[in-house]
Amino acid sequence: MDKIKVSMGAVPETMLQTMYARARESQKPNAVIHDEKAVEIIQKLDYDFTLADKDAPMSSGVIARTIILDRLVSKYFDKHQNAVVINIACGLDTRCYRNEGRYARWYNIDLPDTINVRKQFLQEEGPVIYQIAESAMDSSWAERINYHGEPVLVIIEGLTMYLSESDVKKIFEIIDNKFTHAYVLVETMNPFMAAHIKEKSIDKSNAKFNWGIKNGKELEKLIPPFKYVRDYSLAGGMAEFVSAYKVLSKIPAISNISNKITILKK
Repeated sequence: MDKIKVSMGAVPETMLQTMYARARESQKPNAVIHDEKAVEIIQKLDYDFTLADKDAPMSSGVIARTIILDRLVSKYFDKHQNAVVINIACGLDTRCYRNEGRYARWYNIDLPDTINVRKQFLQEEGPVIYQIAESAMDSSWAERINYHGEPVLVIIEGLTMYLSESDVKKIFEIIDNKFTHAYVLVETMNPFMAAHIKEKSIDKSNAKFNWGIKNGKELEKLIPPFKYVRDYSLAGGMAEFVSAYKVLSKIPAISNISNKITILKK
């Protein structure tokens, strides 16, 4: 089988690394996540993942957030039928396939270069799964959402740490203007980590951490009328496959400094 070689920029490179982490974990006998679509894509892709293999912290973080987000998304669908899902900065995320039949429409949104890469592996042109090639900060993506007051789930994974505070506020402003009600799952990074940590796997790219916030309560202050519900530290996800974190995740300092999945409601 001829493999597909893609031209990489900074943002698409991060999406390849995170997808590879999911695929590699899924192939383990004792895998804690199962992303068969990611495995399929890896088998088709011509790309050197040597640096990703050496970046254990990145891989572990991706697996931990996948555990938490998959669980939260599943719980949401248990309570809300016929929901519209807005997956901002989708990259090569395949959660829409792991939840097929549980939502009305799923919109994968990312930059044009990223969507061009995604289209080489995943054809999503409706009537249930769609791709939108727009910046998360460009309100034009919201105009393309078919919305009639249904329950709305917004997922923002692996994005905010690369943005500015004003960019983050703009995204929530667009969500606020478009939807009457929304349930948001957003990943954030602690400011200390954003300032001092680099991912080895993308160190030569232009993708750098720029922004962080301490917790969901602090985020709530920036983006009224969204209300804080709860934070889930990725340390909790780590505890499910790294033995040491069964203890470390219970230490407030560790839990607080780890990335978080924050739940917000409008």
